[in-house]
Amino acid sequence: MGVRGLQGFVGSSCPHVCTAVNFKELAERHRSEHPGCTPTVVVDAMCCLRYWYTPDSWICGGQWREYFSSLREFVKTFTTAGIKLIFFFDGMVEQNKRDEWVKRRLKNNREIARIFHYVKSHKEQPGRNMFFIPSGLAIFTRFALKTLGQETLCSLQEADYEVASYGLQNHCLGILGEDTDYLIYNTCPYFSISELCLESLDTIMLCREKLCQSLGLSLCDLPLLACLLGNDIIPEGMFESFRYKCLSSYTSVRENFDKKGNIILAVADHISKVLHLHQGEKKLEEMLPLGPNRALFYKGVASYILPGQKSPWFFQKPKGVVTLNKQVVSMCTDPDSNQKLLIGTDSEFNLEAPMCTDPDSKQEVLICTDPESTQEASICTHPEIKQDPMDTEPEIKQQVTMVSDPEILKVARAHHVQAESYLVYNVLSSGEVECGNSLEDALDRTLPGQAQVYRPVRQRVYSLLLGGSQGGTPSLKLLWLSTEPGIQVRRLDALLACFDLSSLKEELQALESPFQALCCLLIYLFVQVDALCLEDLHAFIAQALCLQEKSTAQLMDLQLDHVDPRAVQLGSLLVRGLTTLVLVNSACGFPWTAADFMPWNLFDGKLFHQKYLQSEKGHAVAVLVEQNRSRLTTFHTLKSIVCKACVKENRPVVSRRHWRAHHSGRWGRQGSSSHRTSSGHSRSGQGQHWRDQGPGSRQHEPDQWRRY
Repeated sequence: MGVRGLQGFVGSSCPHVCTAVNFKELAERHRSEHPGCTPTVVVDAMCCLRYWYTPDSWICGGQWREYFSSLREFVKTFTTAGIKLIFFFDGMVEQNKRDEWVKRRLKNNREIARIFHYVKSHKEQPGRNMFFIPSGLAIFTRFALKTLGQETLCSLQEADYEVASYGLQNHCLGILGEDTDYLIYNTCPYFSISELCLESLDTIMLCREKLCQSLGLSLCDLPLLACLLGNDIIPEGMFESFRYKCLSSYTSVRENFDKKGNIILAVADHISKVLHLHQGEKKLEEMLPLGPNRALFYKGVASYILPGQKSPWFFQKPKGVVTLNKQVVSMCTDPDSNQKLLIGTDSEFNLEAPMCTDPDSKQEVLICTDPESTQEASICTHPEIKQDPMDTEPEIKQQVTMVSDPEILKVARAHHVQAESYLVYNVLSSGEVECGNSLEDALDRTLPGQAQVYRPVRQRVYSLLLGGSQGGTPSLKLLWLSTEPGIQVRRLDALLACFDLSSLKEELQALESPFQALCCLLIYLFVQVDALCLEDLHAFIAQALCLQEKSTAQLMDLQLDHVDPRAVQLGSLLVRGLTTLVLVNSACGFPWTAADFMPWNLFDGKLFHQKYLQSEKGHAVAVLVEQNRSRLTTFHTLKSIVCKACVKENRPVVSRRHWRAHHSGRWGRQGSSSHRTSSGHSRSGQGQHWRDQGPGSRQHEPDQWRRY
């Protein structure tokens, strides 16, 4: 999000800050100035997702093969120009930015509600102005880029700091992104992804030096300006009255500037003409109305100071501020402060932390713990020496983690940083998991919330990661570090146990990739969600089979009669299951290769939607598989495995027409702890654990880990 109001100000009031540049020319100049050094661009991948997702269809769950092709073209264009790309992804939501994170999730809920209202009214996809990125896009983009041979990294804090640090320390050609925070960091040049023309490699460079000239400031003043205007750390309202005081005393108000533009000019004028007068003589808190927000303010300013840099505004180290993960944060808060940072943890962990949800939505803003778990996670601290950017004296930083084995943490951290795993390090290091938004209709009472559906799987993963020897769970050292013969078999056993599918190992192993992963997910979903019917199963299987022989061009040319809101939700539900598979696979020591469950090998949203509409109309299976005998044979094999597994769980999969004849059609929406019942829709209850003793559970195998 960056600095509030700065993007608009630069675009409308300071256009000279933006300079047209060409990456090919910049790279050539870089090579002449730095012989033997490859021009490198650091890419803030999270800022680029909307730019990269070029397929016309986005509402059906993602056009993944088209998307993979667009990423490949992006990489190829830069590589041909002799430019190396380094991609950074957000790996953590920092505590001081969590309040802002929650606000964005709730805002997304409202946008999703508008999307479904439009679909129901018009039976078509909304325009690009309502575009919402497909579920799992950030996660699968990491794996797509790694598949394309790109260096892909996941941050240990919010990515913009690590991007700016990497660009500065490695003398990079520049940073490619869309975040005004990059105008504030004193680092390498910042280029706009939204202005990039891929064919010519022309874009816009936003020059922080020219911004400083316009505002009468120096580079080291920009972090102060950013916090006084408001950013992801400093709430906009914190200095609202201060900004208006600056505006009222500002004598150069320009009529051709909007209100926000004049406020930025007024605050900059106050910094240059008032604060500079006493710089080095008075403490910053004596010149600014910091009050109880003092610690938070210093935290915000210091978050822009990169390793090796200092700020002239800190002539002495503020009390109560220490270094954490390369940046300065406060270890205490003022009890009189009205400014509260939401510290949200996953209520599926037994961490006694609140769960934040929109009461009118199925969307979980923060997911959290298994309240019935008796698991006590061991918490340990690891002292590390860190250099404070505001102080020449090193100090000891305490890292609080959920597990005590440093070897396990080291492995988890390495996989995290290399973008090879998903959420595992977050669980082990802080006991926190963020659950983002996806396309699901809060007004649809027939389908449970997607995060809710996969909750039992996540809970089993938490027990695996934090539970030690409880319930017969295999140790992480065994799964992650062992090289003994047959260890891959045990890793697969662990993965299947997380989905409560241990008894189906032989049937699943008899299938070829990627159909093992598909069947694993479908069995789990159809056992969990009673509202799924035979027509849904036919559509899921048929699209996966037909996808194998479809070209990207064929998928692009697919046309839909109309868009069905239920099919939108089902597509998103399956993709969310694929992201859950990424978590389980990495937690279990990677029994499957990533390609086994990447969506471009398993799922195409528009193709699924087509098969769903055909299935709903009652088309024969032969039509669904496009009259291909080989596909028809595989179809019946996959369907048989899923249906037999569901019958074992007393959950026969029946046709919707049969279902309508036996039910009223009004499926009451139950609470988040409901299990599947005769009138309910899900058995994804909070209390399910490794022994899974809820209704409909596997009574024949109460301890899924007994074999260990």
